[in-house]
Amino acid sequence: MTATQQLHARGQSLWLDNITRRMLDDGEIQHYIDSYSITGLTSNPSIFDKAIESGYYDEAIRACAAPDRSDEEVFFDLAIEDLRRAADLFLPIHERTDAVDGWVSLEVSPLLAYDTDATIAAAQSLHARAARPNLLIKIPGTAEGLPAITETVAAGIPVNVTLLFSADHYRAAAQAYLDGVQRRVDLNLDPAVGSVASVFMSRWDAAVADQVSAQLKDQLGLAVGLDTYRAYRQLLDSDDMQRLLNAGARAQRLLWASTRTKDPAASDTLYVHGLAAPFTVNTMPDSTLEAFHDHGEVGEPMPADGGEGDLMLARFADAGVDVHALAERLQREGAKAFVAAWKDLLERISTQRTALT
Repeated sequence: MTATQQLHARGQSLWLDNITRRMLDDGEIQHYIDSYSITGLTSNPSIFDKAIESGYYDEAIRACAAPDRSDEEVFFDLAIEDLRRAADLFLPIHERTDAVDGWVSLEVSPLLAYDTDATIAAAQSLHARAARPNLLIKIPGTAEGLPAITETVAAGIPVNVTLLFSADHYRAAAQAYLDGVQRRVDLNLDPAVGSVASVFMSRWDAAVADQVSAQLKDQLGLAVGLDTYRAYRQLLDSDDMQRLLNAGARAQRLLWASTRTKDPAASDTLYVHGLAAPFTVNTMPDSTLEAFHDHGEVGEPMPADGGEGDLMLARFADAGVDVHALAERLQREGAKAFVAAWKDLLERISTQRTALT
């Protein structure tokens, strides 16, 4: 049994953090499903930007890029077509797991991260256009995004809450989700709305790499992971969660994102074997997935009580790292990075359109 199969057997879902039309056409995504135990998929603007730069989408752009259509409209045409195809590949998993797994993700424009009403409208529009039951709409878990998450879930639209960095961010996102579910319960609507809460890991260690001792390098992300996983298990066991489950709701799953190791001196599977836990998701790029499949090891699962997370975080506090302040900074920087990547993507499409005409 391979490492990916072992991890899947332990109860963690492995999702691929990549999608291109070439991967769909060549059968690469189906291969990951068949041989690597991949049960879902996430995407982001940077992934599409690189794929469009390759020229593989030129004919598709030519076909849909009428002069009166914006670059953003062209992008969503391309992305929705790809994600529909991916969703269809994962649909058997989605049906077999009774909608627990088998999801793909499409995000709203990052330009809307601080505009609640526009985010709600975009989420509803994109989900309707995609017309797939196993498609999650990615909404940032910023302060302005949280009300949009509640409204979107209340409308019955599955959500991937993205851009989370800490246990506090996770709790806020989970509460926004539960508020939306409660609204559906109160209205006698089906409360089983799929959702994941995506917590970014590797950026923690990259942020403090130059200010901590060698003994603390590449440990902050895992410490935050332990703290967040404890908060997750506490919420799953809470009276509010149990009451909603009794009403037919689903639990929002915790998802580990940004799991590619950035330190070349560290293990290339650091944020996979270090974040193994049942009823969670780890979404990883091809290189990390291949590395774990090739030489990964599945150790003990994360402790539900957070294990040594508090002790590890205390060591960083002693070293002058304000974890709370850093989480807020990472979220702000993450939102800016998403916007920059989005603008790069739209500029790429504009350039391709010009060249093609």
